[in-house]
Amino acid sequence: MQTEANSCLILPQWPAPSMVHGLTTTRYAPGACSPGRYAAFNLALHTDDNMASVQANRHHLMALARLPSAPVWLNQLHSNTVVYADKVSSSANVDADASVTRKAGTVCAVLTADCLPVFFCNRAGNEVAVAHAGWRGLLGGILEQTVLQMYAKPADLLVWFGPAIGPAAFEVREDVRQLFYHKNRQTGLAFKKTDPGHYLCDIYQLATIMLKTTGVRAFYGGNLCTFNNAERFYSYRRDGETGRMASLIWLQPLST
Repeated sequence: MQTEANSCLILPQWPAPSMVHGLTTTRYAPGACSPGRYAAFNLALHTDDNMASVQANRHHLMALARLPSAPVWLNQLHSNTVVYADKVSSSANVDADASVTRKAGTVCAVLTADCLPVFFCNRAGNEVAVAHAGWRGLLGGILEQTVLQMYAKPADLLVWFGPAIGPAAFEVREDVRQLFYHKNRQTGLAFKKTDPGHYLCDIYQLATIMLKTTGVRAFYGGNLCTFNNAERFYSYRRDGETGRMASLIWLQPLST
């Protein structure tokens, strides 16, 4: 896979063990085929994109990223539900917003277009997870639940934040700020008042605050804004109906 800044695949920059593999797609890739507003590497079947195009893109992703198996796709509902990916069929499309595995070759996956993809691995390199964390999921505890479902102790986990809407673009109203403040007063640090009743929200900082309550201490990434880079990323808030990027993580099987 390419590692240059202009690659169609973004690799997490974190000190994960060598058997941990992960990536986030961008909106363009050689050979991707979604048309129009979905151009070109849309990987989400729940959009109005042509289903055959999305399936072709998913097949293309398998080859492009050299995946060991088909990703376990989720039906994301902004919930706090976490599943064990190795116990779910890759075609099941179960209702959940995060998945965990300790089985080599099982590919955990989430889809995003402004929401925050959060990668997890343990320092031993035998457990990984990925979560889809919009503000509703963060408020509902999706990240805390992901940590809870992992065998590793929180202090042994590494976390990488993938591309999401950045703190200069993510505006919310007073009611959202109040919901977070009532859950954890430290979240007040993640909001910056603009106009009356409106705030810019740092979703990366919110995620960090939530994860620190569990005992996680090692954080990486958090510097790629989907909203302000239309050439590389889909953004629902910027474009409305649009495609989705995929964030994938897996344990590489031993070569035979």
